Amino acid sequence: MAWVPLESNPEVMTKFLHKLGVPKKWSVLDVYGLESDLLAIVPRPVLAVILLYPFSKIDKAEEDKAEVKDSKNDGSDSVYHLKQNISNACGTIALLHSVANNLDVIQLEDGFLKKFLDETKGLSYAERGERLEKSQEIIDTHMESAQEGQTEAPAEDMEVYHHFVAFVHKDGSLYELDGRKPAPINHGSTTPEALLDDAARVCKEYMERDPNEVRFTVVALAANE
Repeated sequence: MAWVPLESNPEVMTKFLHKLGVPKKWSVLDVYGLESDLLAIVPRPVLAVILLYPFSKIDKAEEDKAEVKDSKNDGSDSVYHLKQNISNACGTIALLHSVANNLDVIQLEDGFLKKFLDETKGLSYAERGERLEKSQEIIDTHMESAQEGQTEAPAEDMEVYHHFVAFVHKDGSLYELDGRKPAPINHGSTTPEALLDDAARVCKEYMERDPNEVRFTVVALAANE
């Protein structure tokens, strides 16, 4: 099963979240650089940071290794993590991870996303992924949003070489959430206030893996007012 990928475009991602019932006060905003002066201009509070990076052979090898490992979740039980079974769905899954782990702050409006998150709260990582494949309203909203980008949307079956991951604060730790990995990755301690700076540090590590690569994008789910 494959979806048309979502463009890494803050406007498209923001509209998508608002259609899912995220209140208008929250938007996806560009992070123009990872230096402290550029991070300082991002409005606060920041609830999540999303990195789009080129998917290299190294990642493929790591992913295959991760699949072999026992997929027991070694993150905090309170971290909402969802398996990506659908090709090209990583943008939507990064946004779902960003919202699902901030329900204490985001007052989700009644609707199909709230219902989906309520119904999948007690399920495993794999079961949540299976539910997403059957959630027609989320699929329809994704498809609608995937056609709204500035570049022409690629075909569903075309291989995409970029991948989205989300960074969130939960219970004093910084978690990286990737639907292709069997468990959240704990990157050490953080606070809601330090989330952007700490996530930026991990994003820099991704960039250092391939110093000649420029196709990285970082956005934040943050207050816009």
